[in-house]
Amino acid sequence: MARYLAARLAAALAVLWAAYTVSFLVLYALPGDPVSSLLGADSSDVTPAQLDAVRAQYGFDLPLPVQYVQQLWRVLHGDLGRSVGTGRPVLDLIGGAIGPTAQIAGAALVLAIVVGSALALVATAVPNRRLGAALLGLPPLGVAIPSFWFGLALVQVFSFTFPIFPAVRTTGLASIVLPAITLALPASALIAQVLATSLRRTLAEPYIDTAWAKGAGRARVHLGHALRNAALPALTIAGLVVGGLLSGAVVTETVFSRAGLGRLTATSVGAQDIPVVQGLVVFAAAVFVVVNLVVDLIYPVLDPRILRTP
Repeated sequence: MARYLAARLAAALAVLWAAYTVSFLVLYALPGDPVSSLLGADSSDVTPAQLDAVRAQYGFDLPLPVQYVQQLWRVLHGDLGRSVGTGRPVLDLIGGAIGPTAQIAGAALVLAIVVGSALALVATAVPNRRLGAALLGLPPLGVAIPSFWFGLALVQVFSFTFPIFPAVRTTGLASIVLPAITLALPASALIAQVLATSLRRTLAEPYIDTAWAKGAGRARVHLGHALRNAALPALTIAGLVVGGLLSGAVVTETVFSRAGLGRLTATSVGAQDIPVVQGLVVFAAAVFVVVNLVVDLIYPVLDPRILRTP
């Protein structure tokens, strides 16, 4: 177990380093100047010496390798730098935006797991093959529907036609419902699709026939015998879904006018605020790595043979 954990921790650190390095190179390769973007139309009134002074303040005047080493050293000490636009520490900006995003992302994750798992179980358990096939046709539809269109449709129906939930608000339980459903739709469809495929494959195994021969009921076969072995691929997808929820928050928070990481990302990209954008990339990578590390630690619980795999 110690060797398994050490290998997963090493892989997690490698992913974080790769995410930081790639984001650094991509952001600094973009055309334009973050200082000029910050000043906007007023940059014509600023002298070249003043522009150089601002660039020196943020370290943009240094050679690229020097900037990379200095920023990486600061990141290792928990300092993501300061925003070019506001001058505030990037950690403070991200910390202030986590709350609203965590609310809808957490609710969407729970909803996606519950709805996706329930749909897969029902679709593979119903005796009627046509009904099962119809239910299995829903996940591809859920993946294909654009999130922004689905969110706008929810607002039109449940905020304007039937004023049940608010269209734009960041506080209160009611404000979480529509954004969470919007985020959960593609995630739940993906989980349902993978789990249903895995369940159908598992139900064809010989030990399932043995369970049927011993007189086990349909619920016991599905929940007690097939689900545990079929859950591994779906568990992997659930870990990947977290990254999708963070990226989907950009669209969802824009549709529902919510303050959060999504809006902060959109604003920072538009202003070419490199420290904030890179801090958001590192934060998203850290969340992704932590969640997948937890998933990797759950694997041996569901299937102890993983620890014996060379």
